[in-house]
Amino acid sequence: DRSDAKEAVAVANKLVNLGAVAVIGHYGSSCSIPASAVYHEAGVVQITPSTTNPDLTLREKRSTIFRACGRDDQQAAMSAQFVREVLKKKRVAIIDDKSTYGQGLARDFERNLGTEIKIVAYEHITRGDKDFYAVLTKIKPLAPELIFFGGYYSEAGLLVTQMRRLGIKAVFMSGDATIEQEFLKIAGRDAEGAYLSYGPDFEQLESAKKFLADYRAAFGDIGPYSLYAYDAANVVLKAIEISGSLEGKRIAEAIHNNSFNGARGKLEFDENGDLKNSPYVMWQVRDGRFEVVK
Repeated sequence: DRSDAKEAVAVANKLVNLGAVAVIGHYGSSCSIPASAVYHEAGVVQITPSTTNPDLTLREKRSTIFRACGRDDQQAAMSAQFVREVLKKKRVAIIDDKSTYGQGLARDFERNLGTEIKIVAYEHITRGDKDFYAVLTKIKPLAPELIFFGGYYSEAGLLVTQMRRLGIKAVFMSGDATIEQEFLKIAGRDAEGAYLSYGPDFEQLESAKKFLADYRAAFGDIGPYSLYAYDAANVVLKAIEISGSLEGKRIAEAIHNNSFNGARGKLEFDENGDLKNSPYVMWQVRDGRFEVVK
């Protein structure tokens, strides 16, 4: 869908017209949400591996729409708690990229900070831009101890680099769309110490070991949502098997009414189409690698 909402709707209509009974996707919230209306109206199951904006499943009750990952309100609450109780920062600046995902994550983070933390600035950038010095120059004299960014890895990498060029020493924090090797490549040593919310360390799960080995042998590095997409696809395939049907309504009922053994362990979906258990933990860039904060 090229990360374009209009393109996502066009893609959704094309897939429906081709006779798809289920769709694994889309990646971003700004695409998944408008596409979900097309799928639901056509009775096609949609299960996204990576769309975290709560509106996908909570805004309207659509029985054929599912999410195989957590939600922004969940990860934002964890991040805000981490700032309050672990980092104990008192002055925070927030930046979002105006996308459905980025803005939603940043607003949820803001709502969860509490009254003891002062938000010294809330600014916006635009996806695809490369120069963020104007926004950062505006923020610098406000002396934030932490800058939270709601957005994707490409802009995050440039933001943290430009922060350091300007002498801004604030801690950098972002969400799951920044846990990506490209973030490390773009930011280089400037990424060191950045905090990022994401799921648990799947390398430690016995259930994930075969998938991780097979994936690396075939494709190389694991992407941040490789396991999620694999699990999403297998949930659909198993639901088709259980229901004995290619009708969207029957497949959706099978997903709602059964549990599934995924690479990430046991997967169960609630009445909204969200996972009943999808925990978030805090990661940090250390020595050029993403590591779970113990």
